[in-house]
Amino acid sequence: MSKPTPAVVLSGITKRFPGVVANSDVHLSVAQGEVHALCGENGAGKSTLMKILYGMQQPDEGTIEVNGEQVRFRSPAEAIKVGIGMVHQHFMLADNLTVQENVVLGAEALHGIGARARKRILELAGQTGLSVDPGVLVERLGVADRQRVEILKVLYRGAKVIILDEPTAVLVPQEVNELFDTLRGMREQGYTFLFISHKLDEVRSIADSVTVIRRGTTVGTADPRTTSSRQLAEMMVGSELPSPETRESTVTDRAVLVVDDLGLVAEEGARPVLDHIDLTVHAGEIVGIAGVEGNGQTELVETIMGMRKAHHGSVRLGERDITKLGTLARREAGIGYVPEDRHRQGLLLEEPLWANRILGHQTRKPAARGPWLDIAGAKKDTQRIVDEFDVRTPGIEVAAVALSGGNQQKLVVGRELSGDPVLLIASHPTRGVDVGAQALIWDQIKQARANGLAVLLISADLDELIGLSDTIKVMLRGRLVADADPSAVTPEDLGSAMTGAGATSSAVAEVEGE
Repeated sequence: MSKPTPAVVLSGITKRFPGVVANSDVHLSVAQGEVHALCGENGAGKSTLMKILYGMQQPDEGTIEVNGEQVRFRSPAEAIKVGIGMVHQHFMLADNLTVQENVVLGAEALHGIGARARKRILELAGQTGLSVDPGVLVERLGVADRQRVEILKVLYRGAKVIILDEPTAVLVPQEVNELFDTLRGMREQGYTFLFISHKLDEVRSIADSVTVIRRGTTVGTADPRTTSSRQLAEMMVGSELPSPETRESTVTDRAVLVVDDLGLVAEEGARPVLDHIDLTVHAGEIVGIAGVEGNGQTELVETIMGMRKAHHGSVRLGERDITKLGTLARREAGIGYVPEDRHRQGLLLEEPLWANRILGHQTRKPAARGPWLDIAGAKKDTQRIVDEFDVRTPGIEVAAVALSGGNQQKLVVGRELSGDPVLLIASHPTRGVDVGAQALIWDQIKQARANGLAVLLISADLDELIGLSDTIKVMLRGRLVADADPSAVTPEDLGSAMTGAGATSSAVAEVEGE
């Protein structure tokens, strides 16, 4: 009996950039109707490989076969023609358009823009369980529904092989389960998935097979049913799977951050973005904020940092009222800040690493001497950060854009933990980084906590929140609605509170009045 033809075969794929070999002799075979996971550290070459398969880049060497026929893509349009689609981690939807308009945009020739298009969208939604209303504006959709729209977009264009880039990064556990149920159903209908993820437990839950890439080349393929997360981690980085667990309490009674009755309104007459927020973080304490994205976490951080002006309430740092201070003055008062988007808010991508050490710290040592910038001091301290935080780079003169995401994040965290801050605000500190970088960042935050640092942690990774935090607060529609005990709570308990279903466990206590 002949063996079924694979959906996709990549053979000997090599891709070079100036000074870097992103992929070297990569081999990958994906069976028809399977979920095939692709794992590896940031910078391992996963994204480059998928961009080659999707036609965004062309290989220097090697071949691609789709359904047994050799192909060479010069653009995503050519990949789509043979049934390959890609759902990116950062959604590419227009908020001011309807679901139908977003799905049809750029593919008007297929089924027009009216009734025929709507009929086809509803057919696909019914076949796959991706239930969305074609007439609703995308701006009214939650994260999970937006993701469904992105998947419908590629199905509408005829995709049978779908690349999913970190699809669970912004989903709560219940939404992850719903997504996985959808993928399993579509798999039964013959769809094939390439699933890129750092979450090894999720990989083992959904994948039929796993290919691991390390430093640009294929390490091997494993059966997730017989391979543990630790074994996969060892294949990825040569070490055991890290744990965020914080063992002993170091919480003191000295309040470092005190937020009192903080309120923020985006526009007059609208529901408050921040609604009477009370929050205290003590020295040696990590307070975690759990919430579905878009419920006020970003605005809370930006208001504490002075990037937004509160409509009422106060922010104190130790004994000092900093409510009316600007962002730079708050930094000078002792706040370190790891932003949620390192590219937009944390780095000057085209500048060298040492210039990024100065960013946000331009008035303090070692980046400044009196009123002048101290370039030599900044360079020396940048090298220290590179060494201490294992930032993998040829040197400190390299532009930040040349680093992998994990190494960029280690540079940002290293910078913000420098200069002896009294408070660290860390927004999604390990988002999009591999298990090796994740372990190092966790260790550095835990060590800083043990040394008396107060930490406000915002994360969509519920295992990270539970493992690192001394206490967890749940944010919903601009309010802190529940407190959770990290030693007893589960991700499912948190997910229930985050979505407004209420407390489902004694480990979650609803805040009075909610």
